[in-house]
Amino acid sequence: MDDERTSNLLGALALSVTDAFNAVVAANAGYGGETPAALVTLGAEPGLSINRLRQILNLSHPGTVRLIDRLEKEGLVERRSGANGRTLALFLTDAGSERRKAILSERRQHLQIAINSLTPNERQQLTALLEKMLAAMTTNELQAFTICRLCEEEVCPGDRCPVEQKYCQILKQ
Repeated sequence: MDDERTSNLLGALALSVTDAFNAVVAANAGYGGETPAALVTLGAEPGLSINRLRQILNLSHPGTVRLIDRLEKEGLVERRSGANGRTLALFLTDAGSERRKAILSERRQHLQIAINSLTPNERQQLTALLEKMLAAMTTNELQAFTICRLCEEEVCPGDRCPVEQKYCQILKQ
């Protein structure tokens, strides 16, 4: 088997899916860059601090603050007092939750294009392979959050998520 070619094909598919998703979201949801990931992450993990969101999105602190300022100005995110009183917790507004749903819907529709080319048996095989690959890529908590920053947790809850399951295994070690 030609592992280099397989890796190259996987890279091409990942880039193609990412490019098309980013274009669809930017055109239909009005946002590009890490904005969709911020909205999806905050919907899945309400109450994150700016610092934690910064780590998950791999942005600078000033860049994350600017992003949150913009989302707050647009009525999509609100800041509240954090648990310790020194930090701020970030939450989606109702409008932010609706925008999150639209982003995830666009993502799902686009991903379905690639999946529809497979037979039901091939889809099962792909699912098993993706679970194995995602688990292998999960090395710590931050990596788990980063991998799943655009995931639809409603269709892949923690008890079925290979990333979450691997992270739980790491914690037990």
